[in-house]
Formats: sequence, structure tokens, C-alpha cells
Amino acid sequence: MTVSSLSTSTAAHGRIDWSPYLVGAGIGVLSWVVFVVVAAPIGITTAVSQLSGGLAVPLVGAEAVAQNAYWARHPMRLDYGTLFLVGTFLGALASSLAARTWRLETVPAVWAERFGPSPLKRYAVAFVGGVIAMYGARLANGCTSGNGISQGLQLAVVGWVFLAVMFTTGLLTAFILFRQPR
Repeated sequence: MTVSSLSTSTAAHGRIDWSPYLVGAGIGVLSWVVFVVVAAPIGITTAVSQLSGGLAVPLVGAEAVAQNAYWARHPMRLDYGTLFLVGTFLGALASSLAARTWRLETVPAVWAERFGPSPLKRYAVAFVGGVIAMYGARLANGCTSGNGISQGLQLAVVGWVFLAVMFTTGLLTAFILFRQPR
């Protein structure tokens, strides 16, 4: 590993390539700061659940949301998790703008090569994948940041098991979806 691999670099095409080591260290420091300041681990899925309950009120009514056992346990509120969710979005946007990589992309090239150019198919699969990921995160009582990063930093067995399962299933999924046809 060289010193240049620890910092950001400007590629020939003018965009900034972020070092995974620098970004990983930044996430670690952020997690420490959050533990000290907020006395809570970093995580997003609870805030997404709270937000979805709040957004459901105009659609199904406040009474239906209040009677839902899950949303009753996670009512909509402006707290650290909600701010972390909004900050994650804004930070990702700022990073992509600074790196000059932000663009609207209906169907990524790697997807189109493998599965075709249909935006409807891409959105349908992305939606189903998001539902499955969110259901799994709530079932596991945490997401990648909550279970993987925060629990892993605390050396909790659940965090390390989560990370091992996440990487294994990610590798298997990539192998199945993106293997070269014979």
C-alpha cells in the first residue's frame, strides 16, 4: 500500500477517485464521534421505518398508522436517526458532485449488458431488491451500518456474523447474476 492509495486522487478524466482506506477511516471516526456525542450506534433503517410511517399517514390515515404494531413502536420523529438519514443522502450527493460522478442514469451500462436496456425491468428489480433488503434489515434489527459497522466496531459477535453473511451472499449473488455465459 502506498501513501497515494491512502488519499484521494484525480484521475485522468478529471473526476476524484476516493480512497477506500480514507473513506473507511472516516466512517470509523464518524462512528466513534456518534458514540460519544449521541450515545447511539450509527444506523439508518429505523429512521427509514419512522419516515415511512410518517409518509403513510396521508395515505392510510393517522389511526391506521397508530394501530400498526410496527409503526407504533417506531413513530415518526425528528431525532438523530432521521438527521443521520438526511445527512447520508446529502453527504453522498456532495461526494458525487465533488468527484464529478453524479449523473441521472436510467439503466447502468453493466445492467444493460447483462439484462437488457429496459428501464421498467431495471426499476422493478431494484424495487423488489430494496424491499427484500429493507425487510432483511428490519428482521435482523439493523442494517449494514447498524449491524455491520457499529456492532463490528464493538466486537460483537452479531456484527461479525452479519458481515460474514453479507459478504458471502453478496459474492454469491454477484457470481450468479454476473457470471460469464458459456
